[in-house]
Amino acid sequence: MKLLTVLLFLLAYLDAKVYYAKVEPYEIRDISSNVSGLVISADETLVGQTLSQKQYIKIDSELDEKEQIAVREKLMYIKNTIEINEAVLLNLDELLAKKRENYKKIEPLKFKSSVEKDREFYDLITSENLYLNTKKEIQNLKIQMSDLKLKDAQLQRTISDKNLVAKDFVLYEMLVKSGQVVGVSTPLAKVADVSKAKLTIYLDEEDVVNAQKKVLYIDGVKSSYKISRLLNIADSKNISKYMAQIIIDSPALFSKLLKLELKDE
Repeated sequence: MKLLTVLLFLLAYLDAKVYYAKVEPYEIRDISSNVSGLVISADETLVGQTLSQKQYIKIDSELDEKEQIAVREKLMYIKNTIEINEAVLLNLDELLAKKRENYKKIEPLKFKSSVEKDREFYDLITSENLYLNTKKEIQNLKIQMSDLKLKDAQLQRTISDKNLVAKDFVLYEMLVKSGQVVGVSTPLAKVADVSKAKLTIYLDEEDVVNAQKKVLYIDGVKSSYKISRLLNIADSKNISKYMAQIIIDSPALFSKLLKLELKDE
């Protein structure tokens, strides 16, 4: 019985495929500039450290910030002007109602001369035009406000793009220096998500079937991990191989080479 158990174990061991994979960060992002400008600060001492809410690269945004202040002041003034004009519009509406009522009363009166009636009519038309012009001015101011809000949003995006933040990411590589002028698409840095890690292996065609149901051994120790991602399209570099990835907990040390084995349950 013991001999049979040993034989079964050896068969399972021989049947297992062995792979080697480097422990890599879950994601490495290439950060490129969305704006043009002068790099004010790029602290290379942060390389290898977990970043905070503070910017790790700052591009000159002084003029953008001043322009944004001016835009927001204009928005405030326009808002106040609209409120005043809307109050004026209410008064004009009440005035027009009275003038229309008065004109209706005097228009049929025979003892009123045509000159007097015309004067009342012209006065009514003038008030109506003033009402319409005030209403038009309010609409124009609202259009200006809408344009300024868009400008404010654009400036906010530009300022944000000039103050790069990657909270909880590790700064993997700094690609610019203080004093450097950058343009759109200039590479700035690489940051890594180390909240998890990934192992990448390349399976033969016959190993793809049921691969995600296999038991994974790491350095000879059975684990609870399974293949997380499996492409059914052959890899462009490793011809006739199919990429598989295993997502694991973040280790204390990345870039170690691990031996992986996929076995049946």
